[in-house]
Amino acid sequence: MAAHIQILSASDSFNVPHHGPETGPVALGGVLSARLLIDAYSKGIFPWFSNDNMPIYWWSPSPRAILYPHSFHISKSLKKWLRRHRCTITVDQAFTEVITRCAQPRQGCEVTWITPKINQAYRMLHDQGIAHSLEVWYKDQLIGGIYGVGLGKHFYGESMFSSQTNGSKIAMLALCQILQRESFKFLDCQLMTRHLTTLGATALPRPEFLNFIEENRKFQAKPTEWKQLGIWQSYSDPWHLNL
Repeated sequence: MAAHIQILSASDSFNVPHHGPETGPVALGGVLSARLLIDAYSKGIFPWFSNDNMPIYWWSPSPRAILYPHSFHISKSLKKWLRRHRCTITVDQAFTEVITRCAQPRQGCEVTWITPKINQAYRMLHDQGIAHSLEVWYKDQLIGGIYGVGLGKHFYGESMFSSQTNGSKIAMLALCQILQRESFKFLDCQLMTRHLTTLGATALPRPEFLNFIEENRKFQAKPTEWKQLGIWQSYSDPWHLNL
């Protein structure tokens, strides 16, 4: 069957992308409204483009990279770093700073997909209790963070940053610990990379991923609970790490 690309208007909803392209966008157009973004994630779709003057590109790649919370791989070097350094982990305390830091172009790349419109849209989702950030602090400095969308028992990771060795890895580790404790099914990492493989990510064919998405619809999001996760001063007891 030929791959199908959906063309969206501002008032449309997404089709479940059973037959969309595996390596290209499954939909074009629409707007970055809270309604359409939530509809996208509830059907396994996310926005990804690099120019606010272009139509919005929506993706649902196959295979899909996911990380089961209990499967995060803690390397020897990360264990060593954690033994020697005392970090503070916060949730939803610096969302704007995290997404702004994530938007900074990576080394060797002059553009970022986190455009001003993307930034504004996810800050809007954060205000509604749908998008969340996790921050890693060391000596009162923000050294790493990750943000994404929480719906039901799935967390859809969007981007992360690190300004010091292991900053983003610690953010992912802490997030996985939270997700495991809160009985989340998985952390969606979108596109599989060699780096994600070393962290324990798994590649799922789209049909299997969409089955998980369908099962997730019976769970209700609990946006007010995230800030109640609070602040932890040490990994030793709250995270139960075998260091």
